[in-house]
Amino acid sequence: MKALDTESNFLGIEDPALYEYENARFVIQSAPYEHTSSYLQGSAKGPGAIIEASHFVEFYDEELDQESFRMGGIATLPPIDFTGKFDADAIAAIEKATDKLINDGKFVISLGAEHTVTLGFVKSHAKKYGNISVLQIDAHSDLRFSYHDNIYSHASVMARVHELDLNLVQIGIRAQCKEESDLIKSSSNIHTFYAHQIRRDPNWMEEAIAALGDDVYITIDADGFDPAVIPCVGTAEPNGLFWNETVEFLQKVIQKRNVVGFDVVEVAPAEGQILSEFTLAKLVYRMIGFITQKK
Repeated sequence: MKALDTESNFLGIEDPALYEYENARFVIQSAPYEHTSSYLQGSAKGPGAIIEASHFVEFYDEELDQESFRMGGIATLPPIDFTGKFDADAIAAIEKATDKLINDGKFVISLGAEHTVTLGFVKSHAKKYGNISVLQIDAHSDLRFSYHDNIYSHASVMARVHELDLNLVQIGIRAQCKEESDLIKSSSNIHTFYAHQIRRDPNWMEEAIAALGDDVYITIDADGFDPAVIPCVGTAEPNGLFWNETVEFLQKVIQKRNVVGFDVVEVAPAEGQILSEFTLAKLVYRMIGFITQKK
C-alpha cells in the first residue's frame, strides 16, 4: 500500500524508513465523510487540517523525552474515497478499509469528519478483538435512535455502537435529549460520566477506567474539549475537558488497558484559526508516544 510522502504525511516525516507503509507500526487513516452535520459544517476539512498542522508539531516530546515517531514509524494513507457513498454504504467502505489495515498488523489511527465514521472503525476493531469496550470523549451522548430521520446521523452513532452489544464508557457528556438519558439509565452497557459529575469527583478517572474491559477502542470528538481549548467544532458546548486532565486520563487508560485503536473526529477548521487542528495533531502524537512507552 502506498503511503503519502513528506509533503503530505503526518508530521512531515522525511525518512522513508519511518513513513513507508510496510515498515510502519502506526497508520494514519483519513475519513473525510460529512453528510449529516446539523449545526456548523466543515468537518470534511478536519482530517487534512490536522495532518497539515502536524507539520508544525515538534518531533521531540519533552514530557516523554523521546521522538515518538522513531518508535515504529507512522504511515499516512490517502483519504478514503466516499464518492457516491452515504450512510450504510459509507460505513461499509470505512469498515473494509480499516479491516485491511488491522489485518496487516497495523495500529490504526483514524481522523474523521463527522462522528458517524466511528461506527465503521468500531465494527472493524470488534471483528478483530471481539468484545471491546468503546471509550467516548464527547460533549454529546450521540445516542438518539435517529436524527432528522437518519439512523446514520452523527447524533446517532453511539446508538448504533450500543446495538453491537459493546461496553460503552462516555466521558464529559453535557448535552443530550431525554431519549438519550432514558437509554443510559436503562442500559447496563452504557457508563456515562457527565461533565458536571467529574468536576465534583476527584476519583472519576479511576472509576471510568474500572468500567472499561481489557481491550479498548477510543473515540475522541473534538467538542469533548472545552471551547477554550478546541474552539472550531460543529457544535460547541461549555464546561468541557481541558488539556492536562484529558492527557492524564488517556495516559492512564493506555497504561492500564490494551488500547487497540483510536480516532479523532468533528473538528471544523475556520479560516485564520489554527489552534484546534494543531492541538489535535499534538494530541494524536502524544497518544502515539504513550502507546510506544507502554510497558
